[in-house]
Amino acid sequence: MMNSKKFDLLEFSFAYVKSMRLYYAFITGIAGWIGLSYYYFCERGQFNYARCVFILVLLFLSWGINQIVNDYFGLPEDRINAPNRPMVTGELDPNISMLVTIFFLILVAVFSWFLNPWCVLPLFLGVGLNILYEYAKAWSLIGNIIFGLSIAMCTAYGFLAAGPLSYPVFTSNRICVFILVAVLNGLMTYYTYFKDYSGDKSAGKKTFIVKYGLNIARYVGVLGAFLPSLLFLAFMYLEWLPAKDILFMRDFVFCGIMTIFMQFWTAILFFRHPFGERTYFSLVINIRACVAGQITLIAIFNGTLALYLLCVSYVFIGFLFDLYKDAKS
Repeated sequence: MMNSKKFDLLEFSFAYVKSMRLYYAFITGIAGWIGLSYYYFCERGQFNYARCVFILVLLFLSWGINQIVNDYFGLPEDRINAPNRPMVTGELDPNISMLVTIFFLILVAVFSWFLNPWCVLPLFLGVGLNILYEYAKAWSLIGNIIFGLSIAMCTAYGFLAAGPLSYPVFTSNRICVFILVAVLNGLMTYYTYFKDYSGDKSAGKKTFIVKYGLNIARYVGVLGAFLPSLLFLAFMYLEWLPAKDILFMRDFVFCGIMTIFMQFWTAILFFRHPFGERTYFSLVINIRACVAGQITLIAIFNGTLALYLLCVSYVFIGFLFDLYKDAKS
């Protein structure tokens, strides 16, 4: 009689939550919060606390749920890059975890439909782009663009889920905020590829870093650190941003300065240590820089909220990241 491992719900749940890597949750959570803040800035509607809290819970958890999908399709390179991840070690059954994830996604889609049927569109686009991203990593910088767009869908979701819309839906300031979120996250994931260099190379994933080598990639990383700021200045010059006299907004300027510093420091860290264990531990400042950039966009609409989020996110990203001391997980 064959022996079979008994399914343990508690062990499965622990491995599932571990695989969600919730120190990244602020990426999707704050990206969606931009949409919420912008909605109330534009529509001047009555603030609904219960609705907003529910939407934000979905957004903060969306990273982790999609991360299971990412791990499922990225098993070949994870066996080299992150051999201690639950799905690689067998702690987390890939098929069962995907079934659970699909169930969660269907549940979120149903709830989203009742919030606003239109917000189901960015939900499914985000999931689709996340799946496509695993293959697009082999297409150099196109993978970074697709990843950035997938996170920007959280901004669109937050905006659409907040309440009924007035028309036109697509305006220059809404589009430029969407683009800035995509660029911030595309840049963030570019730096994560340094950590995955060996596994991506072995798995045939021709990321920009694999294709052109670590030396060129680290110089490009330094130049890329200035891309969000330059793009923001271009939008400001074109008067596409959703508020005037931005440079006179004290809270916005403070968040912006902190973001520029963290983005530049991220680039310096990966320039100095483009391979080895340090590439994993440098991720924490990389995540903080991306989140700070998104919070700076919130400062356009609500400066006080942005300052609170900057402090809270900085502390809790570090706290959650510190729970993952194993660079191979």
